[in-house]
Amino acid sequence: MMSAEFQKDITYLKGVGPKRAECYKKLGIETVFDLLNHFPRGYLDFSSPVSIAEGANTGDNAVVKGRVVKKLPEARIRKGLSIYKAVFTDDISDLTIVIYNSEFAFKQLETYQEYILYGKITGSVMRYEITNPLVIPVDSPDKIQPVYALTEGLNQSLLRKSMHTALEAFDGDIYEPMPKKIREKYNLCSYNYALENIHFPKDCHTCEIAKRRLVFDELLTLQLGMHILKSRSQSRTGCTMQNCSLNRFYDSLPFELTNGQQSAINDCIKDMCKSSPMNRLVQGDVGSGKTAVAAGAAFFAYTNGFQTALMAPTEILATQHFQTLCGFLEPLGVKVALLTGSLTPKQKTVLKQQIADGEYNVVVGTHALVQQSTEFKRLGLVITDEQHRFGVEQRAALAQKGQNPHKLVMSATPIPRTLALMIYGDLDISVLKELPKGRQPVETYAITGKLRERAYGFVKDRLDEGRQAYIVCPMIDESEMDLQDVKSYAKNLQEGAFRDYRVGLLHGKLSPIEKEQIMTDFKEHKTDLLVSTTVIEVGVDVPNSAVMVIENADRFGLSQLHQLRGRVGRGKYKSYCILITDNVNEESRKRLKILAKTHDGFKISEEDLKLRGPGDFFGSRQHGLPTMKIADMSADIEILKQVQSAAEEITTADPMLKSSENRGLQQLAFMLFKSKNID
Repeated sequence: MMSAEFQKDITYLKGVGPKRAECYKKLGIETVFDLLNHFPRGYLDFSSPVSIAEGANTGDNAVVKGRVVKKLPEARIRKGLSIYKAVFTDDISDLTIVIYNSEFAFKQLETYQEYILYGKITGSVMRYEITNPLVIPVDSPDKIQPVYALTEGLNQSLLRKSMHTALEAFDGDIYEPMPKKIREKYNLCSYNYALENIHFPKDCHTCEIAKRRLVFDELLTLQLGMHILKSRSQSRTGCTMQNCSLNRFYDSLPFELTNGQQSAINDCIKDMCKSSPMNRLVQGDVGSGKTAVAAGAAFFAYTNGFQTALMAPTEILATQHFQTLCGFLEPLGVKVALLTGSLTPKQKTVLKQQIADGEYNVVVGTHALVQQSTEFKRLGLVITDEQHRFGVEQRAALAQKGQNPHKLVMSATPIPRTLALMIYGDLDISVLKELPKGRQPVETYAITGKLRERAYGFVKDRLDEGRQAYIVCPMIDESEMDLQDVKSYAKNLQEGAFRDYRVGLLHGKLSPIEKEQIMTDFKEHKTDLLVSTTVIEVGVDVPNSAVMVIENADRFGLSQLHQLRGRVGRGKYKSYCILITDNVNEESRKRLKILAKTHDGFKISEEDLKLRGPGDFFGSRQHGLPTMKIADMSADIEILKQVQSAAEEITTADPMLKSSENRGLQQLAFMLFKSKNID
């Protein structure tokens, strides 16, 4: 187990008083453990210095070795500005070290002593200069210097000093949370070695050894924490259901379900007949028919006498689900209600009472569903759409409305399976890969702004055929950045290229009622062209829309572009996506080519992860996972696979990590998930 000193306040360390502790707190560092887990964001390598002449020719920061041969008198330029200079040589070339306003740094330089400098060398062979360089003595053992994220009141030197103090306080005797057999099986260094060499590595090799151990620890802790969450939810449910035929539901559908949809519904039925609550993710590509799976599960709950709640992230999506479920279920006698924030207080009161009395079998809504005043008579199934927009807590809050009801999560963000197992580690997974019959791939083209007018002409041709179109911009308000402002852009289109057409405008700063009206107008073809931000990204279904134009396409991630493209091609008409960008760098072109070449959301997501990493992939950490300090779930995919094997081995033998050898891992899992209440 972790020693008490490890968990002591940061002020336990010599040199860290209350004032400095406040600075550390801004970085999320409150204990010695937090400090040691504040890992470097990079390193400066002083181990391979070059000559002054070579360093000057790089045009970038360089590392050079030499000695100080002369220190010049202080020069006061004006009040409050002093310049200190010293002559430095490697016996072939000289340079002048220039230091602004730091007498202390200047005094540290001793004449005839050898140093290694890091900085940008400017000037010419006649007069090289280096301004405010980083300096270490040539005999310093720390040739690879860590670089940390900082905040006001802290600098690299202070943070390194605190880190040295923290490591010295344990005198090489930091605890070991990892069971010995796991360390040996996966060839991991000790925790002590890892912390010492991640902060002060002797060379690049020791740094990699240390990093691998710490990445393994972090991913394993995450996996084990998710396992504990899942185990906790395996308690008994008060909603065990009896298997029965769904032929009445299948026969009423106006189309034939895909094999994936039928398989997912069967998975749900099996889970809902168990004594522990279902925790299942139905993950499918754009347009793969997840709502039909949700309808099948809701009908099964209805036949067993239970209510279903479906929570969507926006009113637009909630309304669409409501309309779709009404079409699927009301002909079978299932009563469906819509509960959103835009209802009047009186409407809400009446509807909530009807829900509590059991008058409605299925209730669709937004966050209003998790409010304390919303009660159900017999809630047996909870469905959440776009799980990564809610997080564990909101899903749990809705589940508390019943007696451990079954939980079904729908996500239209395809994620590679290895990563999905980590992100949705508390859920079982059903994957929908086939598209329903009749769906046509969306032809995708990437063009520069020079062809914008031609693209507009193409859109007008489709509108003249009776179709509708979207134009998506990344910004809402005017910005200094060179991006299309959606408001002025929509106005220019309405007054210019599309003056003969009905143009609508949709963005996130409109009220829910305004958004609803604009989308309703578009669905009912009261507008021809909808100019929008990414608020239309997920789930909105207008079968008559056949063209999607995306401005500044390089500003979006691949997965987001794929989601946006999925708003067209949902009906019987041939559909197109036009990506406009003037960013012609190699990476942008490569990304857009991937999108034009494939319609497989799972392949696209894998490429997106490689190119951008999971932080950008999910956007603003929407997935609700604890923040990773050192692991990168896309770059560290091989370690992730090993971690999943190790986690399975550990939890098979000790599900709740209660044995003495696993208590250290249990403690780390509790600390990582402290906001998720897993302890």
